[in-house]
Amino acid sequence: MAQERIDAARNRAKILAAAAEIVATAGMEGLAMADVAAASGVGVGTLYRRFGDRSGLAYALIDEQERAFQQAFLTGPPPLGPGALAIERVRAFLHALTDRTFAQLDLLLMAETAGQFARFGGAYAAYHQHLVVLITQIRPEADAGFLADALLAPTAANLVAHRGRPAAAVKAGLDALLTGLR
Repeated sequence: MAQERIDAARNRAKILAAAAEIVATAGMEGLAMADVAAASGVGVGTLYRRFGDRSGLAYALIDEQERAFQQAFLTGPPPLGPGALAIERVRAFLHALTDRTFAQLDLLLMAETAGQFARFGGAYAAYHQHLVVLITQIRPEADAGFLADALLAPTAANLVAHRGRPAAAVKAGLDALLTGLR
């Protein structure tokens, strides 16, 4: 991948800072591309070329936390990272993912509902693969792909928003589902 130009990196940082401020104060409904462009001091064309649309901007805003989350479950300390029993890792992963979903719910709603299959892009694929590996360790005979989808479903931003359950209730429900894996 080509190195980002210094001015492009600076503009990206200004755009993301402006967008994060707008989301923090006005929510996703207040995130207008023209307002982000004005607040960051770049042209609206630059914004569209760089991010495509509001959902692309939402993805960019969640990217930093996503990278940290993936690093934590791939190489971080147990039980989320390696070194714990697979079932403990699955539980820690689902609880951390629930916390992550609630922390960026507005952004994830925008990003995950941008298109018919928007939810199932890069991050979902990484989560799914991670769970498949762990589920296979727990129950080699199981359809690990199906179970991974079933465990990830309750963390979908649109379902979380629609049901209105608090994070603790989602975690308790996921824990109940995990009893079937033991």
